[in-house]
Amino acid sequence: MFYTQSTLDRADHLRKDELKIQALRQQPDAQLVPLWHCQSLVSDPTADSAPQAIILPHDHDVPDGQSIFLGLQDNKPLFAVDVSSLDEQQRDRLGHQGTARDGTPQPGRFTDLRMVGPTLPGTDGSLLAYARGLMYWNGITRYCVNCGRPLVSANAGHTRECSNEDCSHVDFPRTDPAVIMLVSYSPPDGSEPKCLLGRSPAWPEGVFSTLAGFVEPGESLENAVRREVLEESSIHVGDVHYVASQPWPFPRSIMLGFEATATSTDISIDPVELADAQWFTRTQLAGFGSWGDDGDNYKLPRKDSIARFLVERWIREGAL
Repeated sequence: MFYTQSTLDRADHLRKDELKIQALRQQPDAQLVPLWHCQSLVSDPTADSAPQAIILPHDHDVPDGQSIFLGLQDNKPLFAVDVSSLDEQQRDRLGHQGTARDGTPQPGRFTDLRMVGPTLPGTDGSLLAYARGLMYWNGITRYCVNCGRPLVSANAGHTRECSNEDCSHVDFPRTDPAVIMLVSYSPPDGSEPKCLLGRSPAWPEGVFSTLAGFVEPGESLENAVRREVLEESSIHVGDVHYVASQPWPFPRSIMLGFEATATSTDISIDPVELADAQWFTRTQLAGFGSWGDDGDNYKLPRKDSIARFLVERWIREGAL
């Protein structure tokens, strides 16, 4: 599953040692992961190679901005650096001065990670998602919720602390938990099982995906699954089983994937949440295209999403 294949040592024990972090930043083998308005630097695909993450050497001239210690990769320090103060021409020049993660000179361009995520090596996608999530959080977490004073970066970019000594409030990176569920139903007459998929009004025409929603305060994950499915489609759910999770820093979610068993089948959608919802058999899903395909046929969700993982997992289960 995309964005889950990190091999990075986050080395959280180093974050509080400012002198150590400064020394790591100056190491000759340190690498910088630049972000421009939360866009990531990647190479263009060629006939011989897929896109990959592009980094900068430790001594590259980058503008002053947020710097975040990401961790160690093969004992090499990695830092995310914010280059959003550059104009578009400066941004493009910077992109052409990058290297691949093995040090080979390689030009790149800044782009939305969601546009290239499925084409990147797994470790690259995970690194860029991690950097993007932390940079976004630092960028929007500017003022203390207790006293309103400015917050300052601390712990190498992993916390933000109130500048008011009488307050001393500390803010930690926020991740919003969301449940996402493959709801299935096996008819008692033995006919082919089916799963429930819906489509958002904002999606490209023909795209269907699993239902999803945010967890509310005081709510268990299982009850969030049941509530969201009922609210969006009027389908009642019984058994709920956890499958897997996926970081989704667009902007700051963690997707918690489940399989759930429906106890009813009559669909009535909430038109604010869904444009449509239908039951589909595995046979029907085999004829679906994919998000981004041309044509007016039905399409499966994005390849880099846990929704796609859950649908394909359910299809494979039927072949066992």
